[in-house]
Amino acid sequence: MPELPEVETTKTSLTPLLGQQVDAVQVFQPQLRWLMPTDLDSLAGYTLDSVQRRAKYLIITFIPTLKQQPTRQLIIHLGMSGSLQQHPLGTDKRKHDHLIMTFRDPDNVAGTATQLHYHDPRRFGAVLWHDDYGSKLLDHLGPEPLSSDFTADYLYHFIQRTGKDVEATDKVSKKRPIVRPIKSVIMEQKVVVGVGNIYATESLYLAGIHPATPAHQLSYQEIAVLVEHIKVILQKAITLGGSTLRDFTVASGQTGYFQQTLHVYGKQSENCPKCNTPLDNIKLNGRASVYCPNCQPLI
Repeated sequence: MPELPEVETTKTSLTPLLGQQVDAVQVFQPQLRWLMPTDLDSLAGYTLDSVQRRAKYLIITFIPTLKQQPTRQLIIHLGMSGSLQQHPLGTDKRKHDHLIMTFRDPDNVAGTATQLHYHDPRRFGAVLWHDDYGSKLLDHLGPEPLSSDFTADYLYHFIQRTGKDVEATDKVSKKRPIVRPIKSVIMEQKVVVGVGNIYATESLYLAGIHPATPAHQLSYQEIAVLVEHIKVILQKAITLGGSTLRDFTVASGQTGYFQQTLHVYGKQSENCPKCNTPLDNIKLNGRASVYCPNCQPLI
């Protein structure tokens, strides 16, 4: 599944299309996780103005040629297997290409146009108008992990239910610390966004924390170490272009290299790179959690 670093890498790879005008929009399979809007072709003539990321969502802003027309925004989610891929004009549609947007530089009439293909074999992604779904999809999300809002102080007090971020309406649990496994907690989008299975597994290993440790049992110092590793791991993954697991590629067709640096994720049949102890694997909320019994003891 594309996680935060893959989505951030996808956002960066769309930079060459900024300032280009939409020539045409073709929808081939509108039924994704939600039905695509029926009026996406109304973007023809609009210019791609900006691409932002919130959690695993891309927010793409288009500005009109005519001032009386409104600015439009799309929300795109890549789901389990989606990607945005750039191809030269005239590239044939492939199986599982559900949307193709054609872009052209308005200042270079003779320039080569680019086709942006939304490719999604499993169709769990989404292409929606921000006006219709923005509040529903984005308002409940926690802080960005690489932002100054995600700190040891924030996470510790959130877990202990003593911080200002505890909702006043949470009358039952606000006085009770969170006892769920720490891995489950840091993967919850309302706590912090974008820490998917790969990056949670790697961060817990480097922090020396067993993934099933009840969150409330962690000290402030342990939380501080974990937060730092989450930030470092995610930034490293972004720098290396994300993880290329299965068939994920970014818009330019390039693949990521972070998977080549993984310590434990997907390596349950191997030995710990630190102590040579055989790695173990448990399931938490249906997700594989590889860890080292020696380096990450469950206390």
